[in-house]
Amino acid sequence: MSKLDVLAERVERLLLRHEELKRTNTLLEQQVAALQTERDNLRSRLSAARARIDVLLERLPANSSASGAAE
Repeated sequence: MSKLDVLAERVERLLLRHEELKRTNTLLEQQVAALQTERDNLRSRLSAARARIDVLLERLPANSSASGAAE
């Protein structure tokens, strides 16, 4: 096998590897986007839950924590 044949074979393998890495990268980018969307959704739900808890805490009588500690 000549040096040119060896070089051509290596170039072909390199091109195949490049395509494989591009596909992998695309899949990883899709996963990152999905995870970012999920993260943003969870943050939004957490914020809403905190707001609901704050409303409930405001509705508690002011002295309920003091009477609970005295018992």
